[in-house]
Amino acid sequence: MDVVMFRQLFTSPKPIIGVIHLPALPGYPDSPGLDAVLDKAVNDLSALERGGVDGVLVENFADRPFRLKARPETVAAMTRVVRELVLTAKTAVIGVEVLLNDPAASLAVAKMAGAGFMRTDFFVDPMERPEFEGPIDIDPEGLMSYRRSIGADDVLVLADIQVKFAAMLVDRSLAESARLAAHHGADAIGVTGDETGDPPSASTVEQAKNGAGACPVLVGSGLDVENASALMAAADGAIVGTSVKTGDHIDAAKVGELIDTVRALDNGVVSRNGS
Repeated sequence: MDVVMFRQLFTSPKPIIGVIHLPALPGYPDSPGLDAVLDKAVNDLSALERGGVDGVLVENFADRPFRLKARPETVAAMTRVVRELVLTAKTAVIGVEVLLNDPAASLAVAKMAGAGFMRTDFFVDPMERPEFEGPIDIDPEGLMSYRRSIGADDVLVLADIQVKFAAMLVDRSLAESARLAAHHGADAIGVTGDETGDPPSASTVEQAKNGAGACPVLVGSGLDVENASALMAAADGAIVGTSVKTGDHIDAAKVGELIDTVRALDNGVVSRNGS
C-alpha cells in the first residue's frame, strides 16, 4: 500500500476515474477490428477529459464470453490500445483492467504501455462465479511478487473486495476483506454493488473504511448525480462508467455534471464551472 503515491497520481481530494468499455477485441467474433476499437477508445477518452475526470480505466468489457485468463492476442490488443490512450491523454491518468481475472496481464499491460494503475476484481477474497467451474484464482502475494519482478512498483493496484457478480466462499466481513487487501499491498480498495451500475450503500463503504486503515476506499460501481452526496461523504473517490454513458459512448455532459456534483461536496473545492 502506497498512499503517498496514490495522492501524487490523483491530486483531487476525491478523484473520479471514468471507465472506457471497449468493443470486442480481435479474437472475438463480434470484434469490429482494432482500428474501430482504437477510434472508440480515443473518442471516449476525449469525452471523459472534457468532463473533468482524474483518471480513465480501460476494460475489455465486450469480450464475451469472459475468460478467466487472457489469451495472447487480448494482451497484445490491450497494450496497443492503452499505449495509444497514454500518448493521447492530456490530463487524465490512464489505467487498465484485463477481464475477467487476469491481474498479472493487467500489470504487464500497464507497465509496458506506460499506464499509472491497474484494477483487479479479485485480490484477497476466495470467490466463484456460476459461469466458471470452481473458485477463481486468488494470489495477492504472487501478484505483488510479479509486480516487483517486472519493475512495476510504480503501477498502482486498485483491488476490489467481495466484488459484484461473484459469491464468497468464506465467511468474512467486508471490513476484514478491506484489512486483508490493505495488508497485502493494495494501493486503493474498490467496493461495488451487486451488478454493473449498481451502487454500494454508504454504510457498506464505511464498513470497508473501518478495515482499510489509511488505504483509500473507492466506490467501484453505480455512482451517479443522485447518490453522490451520500456515497462520496463516505468514500475517498470513485470509479464510474454506466451512469456517464449515452448508449455505448461516454457522454461528456453527463461526466461534467457528475464531476461538478462531486467537487461541490468537497469543502474549498471549486466546481468545473467556477461556482
